[in-house]
Amino acid sequence: MKQRLKLAGVFTAIIAAACFLFLFDPASSVFYPPCPFHKLTGLYCPGCGSLRSSHQLLHGNLLSALDLNPLMVLSFPFLGYSLITYSMTNLKKQMLPRIFLPPVLIWMILGVILAFWVLRNIPAYPFSVLAP
Repeated sequence: MKQRLKLAGVFTAIIAAACFLFLFDPASSVFYPPCPFHKLTGLYCPGCGSLRSSHQLLHGNLLSALDLNPLMVLSFPFLGYSLITYSMTNLKKQMLPRIFLPPVLIWMILGVILAFWVLRNIPAYPFSVLAP
């Protein structure tokens, strides 16, 4: 029972955050704080543009979302699957296939994130497209 209440709380928080993000555009709203890394350094972190990208996804604008933060958009299916797998395991004791990532693949993902971070801050044409 305690596990079900915890999951209900997590899903309620996700739905409430999604509704708030759907209603208020991070590009023009005063509710959302600016990225502290960008504010301090003037550089984009791997997460810069994620809120605006999520807002665009909630409104069905996939191309706009990809333009703001392609790495975040590509990670959403994996995050959703892991949330569903965790929920199904704890609620119904029914196992969905888990995706096992060997350590080398985890290091490769970290390398992709770091490369994305560096490349989106290069002010030349092919790389400036990655900036939000």
